[in-house]
Amino acid sequence: MDARSVAGPPQPIAPSSLLDTAHHGGGSAFPDVFCLPKTSSTSLTKSVTAVHDFKVTDYSLLDGMGVGRYVSSSTFAAGGRDWAVRFYPDGATAGCLGHVSAFLYYFNRQPAAGVRARFTLNLLERDGRMSQQATNPYMKHTFSPASDNWGFIKFIEKSKLLTGSPYLHKDSLTIRCVLTVVIESRTVEDEMNSVVVPPPNLHQDFVEMLKDGEGADVTFTVDGQSFRAHRCVLAYRSPVFGAELFGPMKEKATSCIRIDGMEPPIFEALLHFIYTDRLPDSCNDGRNAAMQHLLVAADRYGVERLRLMCESKLSEAIDVETVATALALAEQHNCSQLQRACIGFMASPNMLGPIMETDGFNHLIASCPLVLKEILDKVSCIWSDNQHR
Repeated sequence: MDARSVAGPPQPIAPSSLLDTAHHGGGSAFPDVFCLPKTSSTSLTKSVTAVHDFKVTDYSLLDGMGVGRYVSSSTFAAGGRDWAVRFYPDGATAGCLGHVSAFLYYFNRQPAAGVRARFTLNLLERDGRMSQQATNPYMKHTFSPASDNWGFIKFIEKSKLLTGSPYLHKDSLTIRCVLTVVIESRTVEDEMNSVVVPPPNLHQDFVEMLKDGEGADVTFTVDGQSFRAHRCVLAYRSPVFGAELFGPMKEKATSCIRIDGMEPPIFEALLHFIYTDRLPDSCNDGRNAAMQHLLVAADRYGVERLRLMCESKLSEAIDVETVATALALAEQHNCSQLQRACIGFMASPNMLGPIMETDGFNHLIASCPLVLKEILDKVSCIWSDNQHR
């Protein structure tokens, strides 16, 4: 007879019985889980997100170029790979009659495993914002040499791109691509009983110090509005403030200094950056006129990083209406990056004519007449290159 049949089936043991047996030294059917070493692990997936704006000018001239024909953006990098946006004014295939198409293309041809990506393509409205009423959903696709494009075959109806469309500005439209590329997935062992260290918050402490005014030893008046600050902070962050507050020309007789030629919100934004090394939310958009005034303030007080940040924001936001004003600003404050961006924009095909009709261009020629030669030289070089291709 089988020994198992004599013993009978095993009887269930209550969990409390296990614990009682262990506590009384009689042994346990299972190890004491409270005494075992614990380990854990976490799967980490890394990704990179990039945004690329593709501006298509002279849209009315592209209408009718033919099914399957496209215009392409420049190649941009994301996740160590090369990508481009292609726009089909008459649709990618005959099946999308009455629609335009837009696709994301993957340009890496070497044999490799597929690249997983998540992206969307959307038209921007005239103010540079994405429409809340016509926003395309995110698409997921694994790109490879054999499957190198994915997108929206019926991107938008052509009837919605007629004159007066919110997506057209001076016969131009802009497609924004937001692309997230999955880099890798890996598993790491967790550190048990590790101490969680909070992120740095020095900038927040300095914001509070500026707001509270505790320990402030100098007051500035700007157009009747007072701002309290700390001399040592200003001096170490700005060579101009350093000279005014501690140098030979320092203000000895008073702890109140008047600032002329600047608006209170701009001076407040300047102080915010000096204390936090960050732009305030009110001056974080290159299309905002405050950004131009903040650049002037940064140049006036020698806050070089702030000046370059303003220059970069303005360079990214130039358009037909603002490019001449931005170029005049660049000439007056030696902003070479902004100057190159403005002149390059003006020299783009079919751009100079509309720009010359703006008030900003008339002001530019009156205030910086020598810059006209630089613009014409750039235009001449581009036209010459096009003729030799």
